[in-house]
Amino acid sequence: MDDIRFDDRVCIVTGAGSGLGKSHALEFARRGAQVVVNDLGGSVDGTGSGQAAADLVVEEIEAAGGTGVANYDSVATPEGGESIVQTALDNFGRVDILVNNAGILRDRSFAKMTQAEIEAVLDVHLKGAFFVTQPAFRAMKANNYGRIISTASAAGVFGNFGQANYGAAKMGLVGFSNVLAQEGQKNGITSNVIAPIAATRMTTGIMDGLGLQLDPEYVTSMVIYLASEQCELTHEVFSVGAGRYSRVFVGLCTGWTDTASEMVNAEAVRDHIDQIRDEAGYEVPTSAAEEMVSAMKTLKS
Repeated sequence: MDDIRFDDRVCIVTGAGSGLGKSHALEFARRGAQVVVNDLGGSVDGTGSGQAAADLVVEEIEAAGGTGVANYDSVATPEGGESIVQTALDNFGRVDILVNNAGILRDRSFAKMTQAEIEAVLDVHLKGAFFVTQPAFRAMKANNYGRIISTASAAGVFGNFGQANYGAAKMGLVGFSNVLAQEGQKNGITSNVIAPIAATRMTTGIMDGLGLQLDPEYVTSMVIYLASEQCELTHEVFSVGAGRYSRVFVGLCTGWTDTASEMVNAEAVRDHIDQIRDEAGYEVPTSAAEEMVSAMKTLKS
């Protein structure tokens, strides 16, 4: 098959001043995309700002013969999200690809976590995805084409100590993406999620000494594929990193059914909990409607 190319495509990557976002932006540009390099230029905890990070990535793109433009807005406000997308429209006239990658960390055990730490992380990761994606989604609908990739985390899908704020935001992106996959289908817009494993400034010291190749480029390979015209997958989640690529999904077990009793009490649930939890014969619904259909089939049988 031909190489994946993005000639005449316009791509927005948030949080593209370093780490995963920088890797994504450079590779999109290398493959012909016109790239909006968004980065607030702040610290890992979201404080501060600056233009140098985004500017340096654009300089690197242009030095390699590509096309990029910097944007320094925060994703955490509706105005910032609109401005990021408007940068693409003003400079390139369209939006074809959006990678929601911007993120911060405010880790603390749940009992000690402050309201400010909760809100800051939700604002950037979850609300930020809303604020950037909505205007981008509208632009994509107008062209009947779009690719949206959102960056979640194993901390959200599976949990991680000290990251209740981060985990909630990241799992929220899974639900967010699943709905976009349904709403975008008739307009040729796909929406998928990655849960990356990579060495970035947000993971400094966390995975040292594991003997893994944690280069961001391993993650970028999956992002490039999901953003391509060749990829029609949607409503998917992938664990990606260190050379390993694996689908993650929410499954629905066959479970236990009792429609004969007038009421099912807690003791009956207790006595059948092993059957309720049995993973044999599970399904992977692609919508709430499919889950309901599955439940109705089981109940009627």
